[in-house]
Amino acid sequence: MTRPITAGVDGTEESLAALAWAAREAVRRRLALRVVHAWRYQPHEAIEAADPDVQIGWAKEAVGEAARTVIERHPDLEVSTDVLAGADVEALVAAAAEAEMLVLGSRGHGRFVGFLVGSVGQQVIVEAPRPVVLVRADDEPSGEAAGREIVVGQQGDPQDSAEVLRFAFETAAARGATVRAVRAWTLPPVFAYSPGSLKLLDEAGGLEPYEQKALAAALQPMRDRFPNVPVVEHVEMGSAGQVLLSVAQDAQLMVVGRRAHRTAVGARIGSVAHGVLHHAGCPVAVVPHA
Repeated sequence: MTRPITAGVDGTEESLAALAWAAREAVRRRLALRVVHAWRYQPHEAIEAADPDVQIGWAKEAVGEAARTVIERHPDLEVSTDVLAGADVEALVAAAAEAEMLVLGSRGHGRFVGFLVGSVGQQVIVEAPRPVVLVRADDEPSGEAAGREIVVGQQGDPQDSAEVLRFAFETAAARGATVRAVRAWTLPPVFAYSPGSLKLLDEAGGLEPYEQKALAAALQPMRDRFPNVPVVEHVEMGSAGQVLLSVAQDAQLMVVGRRAHRTAVGARIGSVAHGVLHHAGCPVAVVPHA
């Protein structure tokens, strides 16, 4: 089944930038675009506004207007619209399940600003079974110019990051871009070594060569599948979030994996995804691990 690219809109500048990004990506990938708005009835004192049919009519009109701006720019793009009744998180997660990716607007930079609409945005990222792309209000098509890279973080064994790498390579293939695959590493405590790991390190010639070989092994299936995509292998000592952000100025898109962490107060995204979402200047794709 061919899935559309889905963009969530709410009338904000951020969501309209996300819609424009989603439309360009749909054209590149030759996919349909679905424009959705998560709507819940909000009672008001005004008699007219208190009518649910009136409110949902306003929502449909706003979504339709947003879609028309996209159709004007991309007349050959197949575009559909939906107003999704229900709680924001559940509606957007359900929309993501039916999409190739879900594209949402995010707010500005900094630890005190956050992304999308705070906890709603975070919960959508945590629960969505498909990639979620966050786009800022100041995003411009010029940021996708030739020469800017798709930067992807790779961690763990090859199978752990297969879906993350696949998304990055598919995007790069559609854009004619280079993939910069980043693997960060730190010195583990001595007690973390096992006889088996010591043997592997010895065979590799040390920690950094071991990490380089691990990255090369993870990338090989994607190199075979996308032979025309140029690849830069980037192995650097440091925390994953800091290393990724250090190359963010050269990125047109950052791609990171997502492992949801369950706590007593609910699910949370990992620290790497959290840091990149808040501080990267380009759009960020968060891809659930298989």
